[in-house]
Amino acid sequence: MKLGIVGLPNVGKSTLFNAITKAGAEAANYPFCTIEPNVGVVAVPDERLKILTDMYKAKRTVHTAIEFYDIAGLVKGASQGEGLGNKFLGHIREVAAIVHVVRCFDDPNVVHVDGTINPLSDIETINLELILSDMEVVERRLQRTQKNLKGDKSLQAELDNLNKVKETLEKGLSARTMDLTDEEENFVKSLDLLSYKPIIYAANVSEEIIAAGGENEYVQAVREFAATEGSEVVVICAKIEAEISELEEEEKALFLEELSISESGLDKLIKSSYRLLDLISFLTAGEPEVRAWTIKRGTKAPGAAGKIHTDFEKGFIRAETIAYDKLIECGGNLAAAKEKGLIRSEGKEYEVKDGDVIHFLFNV
Repeated sequence: MKLGIVGLPNVGKSTLFNAITKAGAEAANYPFCTIEPNVGVVAVPDERLKILTDMYKAKRTVHTAIEFYDIAGLVKGASQGEGLGNKFLGHIREVAAIVHVVRCFDDPNVVHVDGTINPLSDIETINLELILSDMEVVERRLQRTQKNLKGDKSLQAELDNLNKVKETLEKGLSARTMDLTDEEENFVKSLDLLSYKPIIYAANVSEEIIAAGGENEYVQAVREFAATEGSEVVVICAKIEAEISELEEEEKALFLEELSISESGLDKLIKSSYRLLDLISFLTAGEPEVRAWTIKRGTKAPGAAGKIHTDFEKGFIRAETIAYDKLIECGGNLAAAKEKGLIRSEGKEYEVKDGDVIHFLFNV
């Protein structure tokens, strides 16, 4: 899973990236210090893996992972090539979802590219550039479809869909705000529009605000806007995340406790991205390895098996499945679980659930 971290210059974007990936992207108080997208791979925290590893005395534990892309700062006019606009827009196209870092703190020592702190204006600037870029894509497709329609009347539905998207974009609204039927949704997805990508607004606040509960007037404004388009909001403090990244696990827990923070910004971002992209994890467990695998909610057993190896999907016979909680109740003893009838034999139509511990049977 790839998430692109975007934002105007000097909002704390690269500081956050450094903190959650420890990849060392340069962070400086001036625009465009990030030119190429730095990439960091982060293990997805999952307490279930540790418990299963201890239970099975597994030799290896493998977490599922998220790739974070730190994408160059954006300014007005990016869709026309201003600043590093073309590179920025090209890199966004490669990610599954966008983490838009929005400045929600006052600090006279950190300049704002527009000279004033206004999170809604910042959001509008980036969203507008994505919309303008999308309009070019839609216009080109419209011209081609109108031309081909003369010889192929079956393209009328496509033309209608394109006009619906165009009308939304012309109102200054992102494509993700559209109310679509399943058929329309499949078509819009095929256009690969930037403003259709799911988005998490990461409201970057000061240490004082995060310690006081993480809310201020800036955050509230971001929440209200996000609600209009069904987007997620995560309140983080990039400076605190930077401090947390230098600590060992035990120290990290004490540090968060001292600040009365239940979880780190990274953990919140990961949970939010899973909700936004409708993802779940299933588990495989044994002495050689305990591992988490990420799939889309609703994936059927053969598709989940294919995440492990294509041969598992091609030769799928059945999935021997037990819910994680039930396995723990039996102390990890599969024989006891079987006696209690807790291990199920599932076929090709079974939709895998979050926390399923699965052993796949296949024949190639």
